Amino acid sequence: MEWGLSVLASVVFYSLITNDQFNFALEFSMDFQKQWVAFSTLAIKEVRRILRIWPQTLLPPAITMSLYFIIFGKMIGARVGEMGGVSYMQFIVPGLIMMAVITNSYSNVVSSFFSTKFHGSIEEMLVSPISKHAILLGFIVGGLFRGLAIGLIVTLLALFFTKLSLVHAFITVFTVVMTSALFSLGGMINAVFARSFDDISIVPSFVLTPLTYLGGVFYSMQDLPPFWQKVSLLNPIVYMVNAFRYGILGHSDVDVWGALVAIAGFTALLYGVAYYLLKDGSRVRL
Repeated sequence: MEWGLSVLASVVFYSLITNDQFNFALEFSMDFQKQWVAFSTLAIKEVRRILRIWPQTLLPPAITMSLYFIIFGKMIGARVGEMGGVSYMQFIVPGLIMMAVITNSYSNVVSSFFSTKFHGSIEEMLVSPISKHAILLGFIVGGLFRGLAIGLIVTLLALFFTKLSLVHAFITVFTVVMTSALFSLGGMINAVFARSFDDISIVPSFVLTPLTYLGGVFYSMQDLPPFWQKVSLLNPIVYMVNAFRYGILGHSDVDVWGALVAIAGFTALLYGVAYYLLKDGSRVRL
C-alpha cells in the first residue's frame, strides 16, 4: 500500500514539473516571438532609413575616402615609399576603411536615436512591452549595416588604387564587426545624454576625430619616439586599426590577440552602459 502511494505521489510530482516546464517554455516562446517581431521591425526601419537617404548616408563617405586615396595614397604616398613592408597606399587602406566604419557606425546611431528621442517616439517604445535589449539591438543593427556597407564600398574603391589581400579572414571580420558595434553603442550613449542636435556633434569633433587621426591610420607606431609609442597605446582606436591591418596585410604594431580581447571587452562594457541608461530612462526623455 505504501509502495503504491509513493509511486502515485512520484507520478503526480513529475507531471506537475512537466506541466510547469511546458508552461514556462510556452511563455518563453511567445515572449521571444514578440521581442523578435519588435527587434526585426526596428532593425528593418533603420536599414530602410539608411537606404532611403543614401545620398546622405552612403555617397559622401565614398567621395571623402576617394579623396584620401588620391591625396595621401597617390600624391604623398609616392614620396613616402614603403611602410611596414608594403607600399604606403596599401598601408593606409585598412586604416581608412576602419575610419569610415567607425565614423559612420557612430553617426548613424547617434543621429537616428536622438531624432527618435527628439520627436518623443522613444517614450512609446519605453512604455511598451518591448525589451530594452530589443530596442538596443535594433539600433545597433542600423549602425552595423551602415558601417559595414561603407566599409565594403571603401574596400571596393581601394581596389582601383592598389592590390589587397586577406591574410586572416576571421580576425578581419571579427575586428570590423565588433568595432562597428562598439561605436554604434558609443553613438547610442551620446544620444542618450544629448539635449540638442548640437550635443551630438561634440564627441565626434573633439574626441572621435582626434583619436582616429592619432590611431595609426597614416603612420606606423614604430616610427614614433619611444615616449609617444607608449602614449599611443592609451588610444583604443590604435588596437582596432592594427588588428584590422593585421587581418589584411599581416602587419601590426600591437599584440593582435590582446587587441581583439580589448575590443570585445570595450564592446561588452558599452553594451552594459547603454542597456542601463535605457532601463533607467531618466535621461532618454528630453
